[in-house]
Amino acid sequence: MLGENASVVIWERKNPDSGIMEAIEKGKVALLYPTDDSKAVSAECDFESYIVIDGTWQEAQKIYNKSPYLKDLPKVKIETSIESIYKLRRNQRPNCLCTAESVIELHKAKGFAETADELQLKLIEFVADTSK
Repeated sequence: MLGENASVVIWERKNPDSGIMEAIEKGKVALLYPTDDSKAVSAECDFESYIVIDGTWQEAQKIYNKSPYLKDLPKVKIETSIESIYKLRRNQRPNCLCTAESVIELHKAKGFAETADELQLKLIEFVADTSK
């Protein structure tokens, strides 16, 4: 749905994606990863791209910990009080969103409400279909 505005990169611990490394070198990339030092995403954020790690929190933490180039990136977080509608995984952390919900909230925070709404509808359809 995001077309050219997003790309999927398969993580390889010992061989980081050259496209990501080039974008990081330009200095306009942030990692969506909540830490104590993360800044809230807003329309005023001066980043051209955001890296969103797709996986469980345990998997995302593993990828983060084994990727030094990610640790050096500025980190951003989403400030929202919504509750996740994605209930397909067990052992979910409280107040955490799935990857799709994070991307939706990222779009909202950056001022792309129409895209966020379209993504939200697709996620609702997906969740409804998988819970049948």
